[in-house]
Amino acid sequence: MEIIQNKGLDLLMFNAFPKGNLFNFSTTIHGGASTGTYASLNLSPYSGDDPESVNENQEHLANIIGISVENLYLPYQTHNDRIQIIDEAFLYKSDLEKASLMNGVDALITDRKDICIGVTTADCVPILIYDTKRHILAAVHAGWKGTVAKIVRKTILKMMERFDSNPKHLLAGIGPCISQKHFEVGEEVVEAFIQAGFSIGDIAYRNHVSGKMHINLEAANGLLLAEAGIPIGNIEKAGLCTYSNPELLFSARRQTIHSGRIVTGGILL
Repeated sequence: MEIIQNKGLDLLMFNAFPKGNLFNFSTTIHGGASTGTYASLNLSPYSGDDPESVNENQEHLANIIGISVENLYLPYQTHNDRIQIIDEAFLYKSDLEKASLMNGVDALITDRKDICIGVTTADCVPILIYDTKRHILAAVHAGWKGTVAKIVRKTILKMMERFDSNPKHLLAGIGPCISQKHFEVGEEVVEAFIQAGFSIGDIAYRNHVSGKMHINLEAANGLLLAEAGIPIGNIEKAGLCTYSNPELLFSARRQTIHSGRIVTGGILL
């Protein structure tokens, strides 16, 4: 990813996506109104931050990326595998209906231009998937539970089912997330991955000092994208650890859950 400075915001952008068809980004901690552990560009209204600060931050982001804040769609994520399609029928619904449909959702898919879909993260894995032929965009939130549930693969299947997407024509970007070095987990998490069919040797190692396992969520989701049929060369990994970059990114594990969240999202042009 590369950093683009735009009117006081530092935006990270994937190189893999065609810039003429899609505007993509991940935000950083910089450029907002929040304070404390939310300083400064916290974009999640569900993290315990002052609502007025979050609203100001979202307005600022919307202004920078060229949309109205009403066209910024961020779901209320609950670490499950529910997917919501943001289509023309969805956009005609009331604000209350839209909020209800995005409650408990961890992935969005859209074919609509000039709106922004995104997910909020602070260690979990944000993933963008773009169909270069059908002009479809998906934004996926995958923590360890979402990874075990294989939400990214289910999102691709939904794109195939609803929009006739071909995985060979998909590009994927895995955004900033916690690195394997800093993602220490208990044996129950390891068992969940094993039960889901993951080869632990491919995505984890045991720290011989602590005795704890460390799982690579970026690699696990990369494997799921490839298994779903996306060519390896079409998958870009940010390789940017949220935990070890406090000057750039929020981290719930470093700061506790009372911390800010970045947004990884995109706009079809």
